[in-house]
Amino acid sequence: EITGKFPGYLSPSAGLKFADVPNGLAAISKVPAAGWAQILAYMAFCEVSQEQTPGSAAYAGDFGFKVLTASDPAEKTKKLNAEIANGRLAMMAIIGMFFQDGLTGSAWGDWANYTASPLRAFENELGVQAPVGFWDPAGFTADGSVEDFKRRRATEIKHGRISMLATMGYITP
Repeated sequence: EITGKFPGYLSPSAGLKFADVPNGLAAISKVPAAGWAQILAYMAFCEVSQEQTPGSAAYAGDFGFKVLTASDPAEKTKKLNAEIANGRLAMMAIIGMFFQDGLTGSAWGDWANYTASPLRAFENELGVQAPVGFWDPAGFTADGSVEDFKRRRATEIKHGRISMLATMGYITP
């Protein structure tokens, strides 16, 4: 979506051009059966190409590629910890992009396009701010009950005020 698409054919035998492949999750529908077979074959190759029994280097995630790692054990541990943290963040990011793509039709889509949500009932309430709009990650307002929303909003304001005072009470001494 951001950089454009490659010119030419993705699969000349199938007559599939890069420009014909939609962005996001909709691209999955364009993968031919032979493509799925290639993907599965590569996954199987990656799984069985090295011994990964407990105690082996591959089991510990060391596949002998030292360009981005180090021979120093402390440095290697530091880099592997960073890799694990970055991998976790990337997993959360891609799931978020899949979710947004499924709801708005684009991984970079505008949440305003998702109008089927009962959360839209609270979009004009006090505290709703760009860029996320009405934010309820736990889904407490999924039922659309105005009465429950108002009770929770009053509780939120009360707890916010107490937390601000507690923070000042912690910092001041």
